[in-house]
Amino acid sequence: MILFVIVIALLLEQVRPLEPHNPAAAALRRWARAVAHNVDTGTGHHAWLAWTLVVALPAVAAAAVHGLLLWLGGWPLALLWSVLVLYLTLGFRQFSHHFTGIRDALEAGDEERARQLLAHWQQVDAGALPRTEIVRLVIEYSVLAAHRHVFGVLAWFCVLAVAGLGPAGAVFYRNAEFVRRYWQRKTQAADHPSSPALCEAGDAAWRVIDWLPARMTALGLAIVGSFEDAIDAWRQHAARFADANDGVILAATAGAIGVRLGGAALRPAAPGGLGQPMPGAAGLAAEGLPGEPPRTAHFTQVVGLVWRMVALWLLLLVLLTLAHVLG
Repeated sequence: MILFVIVIALLLEQVRPLEPHNPAAAALRRWARAVAHNVDTGTGHHAWLAWTLVVALPAVAAAAVHGLLLWLGGWPLALLWSVLVLYLTLGFRQFSHHFTGIRDALEAGDEERARQLLAHWQQVDAGALPRTEIVRLVIEYSVLAAHRHVFGVLAWFCVLAVAGLGPAGAVFYRNAEFVRRYWQRKTQAADHPSSPALCEAGDAAWRVIDWLPARMTALGLAIVGSFEDAIDAWRQHAARFADANDGVILAATAGAIGVRLGGAALRPAAPGGLGQPMPGAAGLAAEGLPGEPPRTAHFTQVVGLVWRMVALWLLLLVLLTLAHVLG
């Protein structure tokens, strides 16, 4: 059933993609804001209580609904529920339009437009970036977004679905990624800013939750790309990134397609801005990793890498399903 759920959800997401500000995402933002407003007192135990309410409670609810539907109507209702939840938590189209817009602007020679789109996407100051840095950052942000919106979600979905918990893993991973990013952004809010304890709880939980999915994604990138170069870059350079999990993914990407990632960081948004640079896209010395300087031609390689990863996931699930049926 896991294979069918993933295939149907991926097809639905391609045919009818969700808008970034869809009702499910809006409800999650309201819930995270309400919990932080009522629970966050600046202490560690209240921060973890808030995290549990926003991340773990919806995952438990998703598993409970799955169990109830399975008991009431059997696997068809449970399958529909899993498809719906996975459709809401997956998100190729939630970031691909940013990638496409910046790529088209660069190919048309409109670097100023590309800088504006990058700044709008990541809420950073991109005004002084040269063309090579724009390409590098778009590759990094896109690969990390593919991991967080697709491959990480699939990893946790499969793990907990095998345990009989339905789509709880997808909800768990998506909410953990969201609150970590949302509460960090809310530290600059004028009204009820997030406390340091709340941000620390979100960060600490995310590092643990994303540890295995990040390495699964990096291994997949190595398999569908240049394996030896990806593994070598992973071993030699992953620790140079500010975020250990992101570093594993970006180092493997750099080796898989032979592109120089890393380099100077974007400057953070001014105080009162909407966000900070995505962790992992910064933190290296300016020379970056070994490889070719980033060019727009690498965009095509990144797209191919991501879709080969999707094919690899489906192939593995097909093989596991056949082994289960024949066994």
